[in-house]
Amino acid sequence: MNYACAHDDDFDPDNPLGKPDVPPHVQQAIRTLIEWAGDDPEREGLLDTPKRVARAWLEYCEGYKEDPSIHLSRQFTEVGGYDEIVILKDIPFQSHCEHHMAPITGKAAIAYLPKNKVVGISKLARVLHGFAHRLQIQERLTAEVAQCIWDHLEPHGVAVVIEAQHGCMTGRGVKTHGVEMVTSRILGCFMDDDRSRKEVMSLMGY
Repeated sequence: MNYACAHDDDFDPDNPLGKPDVPPHVQQAIRTLIEWAGDDPEREGLLDTPKRVARAWLEYCEGYKEDPSIHLSRQFTEVGGYDEIVILKDIPFQSHCEHHMAPITGKAAIAYLPKNKVVGISKLARVLHGFAHRLQIQERLTAEVAQCIWDHLEPHGVAVVIEAQHGCMTGRGVKTHGVEMVTSRILGCFMDDDRSRKEVMSLMGY
């Protein structure tokens, strides 16, 4: 079978999978970095690295292409009288820090106390990933997730806790492994009422 015949006139035999094109200046930037780090960008193992790295970063930062709040647009008001806390725990995520562009890997717990609207539980994870797939700092990521849920679901309260390890600390600089950073953002009744705050933090495991 002639593989090219199965595709339209835009088929590129050098790129049969249709991967995103990488402009020459982007490839050159990555070659420059490789050379500056001490290697030879022209050696066999590194010839295609600029394209691979560029496409990887498109994926790492795909959160810039969307407004994470879109995942909260499909809401439900028929909840059978349920009026207690909703929690999604241990949501894994990966981001990259904006200071060294090193990986941030961890997990999040997201909770809200509905007022009259709920969303599919997977949407909370999608909001997290939408903000995580950008250059970030953990503090802002935590605040953005909480504020997005607060603004669009209008609940009684929101709580977000994130635990993560930072490659800029484990792989460079102080090179300290096994250390996690914990951040939280509490809004509404979870902030105003001590009993509610203790309840949601306990349900989250803190």
